[in-house]
Amino acid sequence: MARGELSFSAVRALTRIADPENEADLLDLARGCTTQQLERMVRAWKRGSRKDEATLKRERHESRTFSVFPDDDGMYAVRGRLDPEVGALLMRALEAGSDALFREQSVPAELESEAARARAAAQRRADAVRLLAERALAAGFGGSSNAFLSGTRAERYQVVLHVDSDTLACDGEPGRSELEDGTRVSAETSRRLACDAAVVCVEHGAKGRVLDVGRKTCTISPALRRALEIRDRGCRFPGCGSRFTDAHHVRHWADGGETKLANALLLCGHHHRLVHEGGWTVEWGGEGQPVFFDPRGGTHFDGRWATTREAQEPNRPVEALVAENHMNGASPDGWTAGARWKRAHDIPDDVYFRALEALE
Repeated sequence: MARGELSFSAVRALTRIADPENEADLLDLARGCTTQQLERMVRAWKRGSRKDEATLKRERHESRTFSVFPDDDGMYAVRGRLDPEVGALLMRALEAGSDALFREQSVPAELESEAARARAAAQRRADAVRLLAERALAAGFGGSSNAFLSGTRAERYQVVLHVDSDTLACDGEPGRSELEDGTRVSAETSRRLACDAAVVCVEHGAKGRVLDVGRKTCTISPALRRALEIRDRGCRFPGCGSRFTDAHHVRHWADGGETKLANALLLCGHHHRLVHEGGWTVEWGGEGQPVFFDPRGGTHFDGRWATTREAQEPNRPVEALVAENHMNGASPDGWTAGARWKRAHDIPDDVYFRALEALE
């Protein structure tokens, strides 16, 4: 930078990912591209293993914030930090709202300068926020008139995720995993987003040349989503029940899981993130019965697989109770209810065992 070979902006971008091992290669890369290209590559740079990326993702998720507050002059100020996929979703929504408001309007002559056009674009986005808020309130957030709140959205404004097939596999080393603007997301975030999304397979050749583009397929079809909404009636995480949900593959389709009712359930955004990025897992513990396991090994389930009292009562209650105890990590035996301190301090062993035999 002192010799004028690199700009300050290029060096600032490199400092985000540079270390003693890769600094020389990054400098060669920076000399052969523009600052804009370098910024894009830095955003998509792989940072460590799958585990390292998951840790970084959790730390970034914990730093999320969003606030709207009145300023001194009566305007409202907006400030925040969002997860990459949430930020991209907000940008697409603002773009859609801006186009809806200003589609028929031409650019005034006074907006010919670059600064004037940038200011006008920022003002259109501000107006689009109002449209988004009005439409959201008009649509509502629950109730009988909104039976299916998780349906397909318009496809013109969509968040595009570029991801390698190996990245989606649970045992694959993460490779490419980035949003349309080059912002990298973790491998587990890609798996979560791919659970319920439209997928287009693209075959690349040498030097990134596109060889073939497959047809777009929906991982969760509209018919399957209707069946999930009818069966689950909201998020299946114990105690939740939110109607704003994603469809989750119990065994991910990238790992060979089938996209069918027996391998899918509904989870809200928060609990879907827990299952993918938060270290939780989910398995089927019975017919239609999801069992969630937290990172410490605890089990959680809600028992909504039965719709009537008769169906909830097992035919063999003792075996069902033992199985439930084992599922919760408890293994009671003949000594569980015994007062061990009396045996240890007050009662001789021969007296204790004779009394135990008499009881049996």
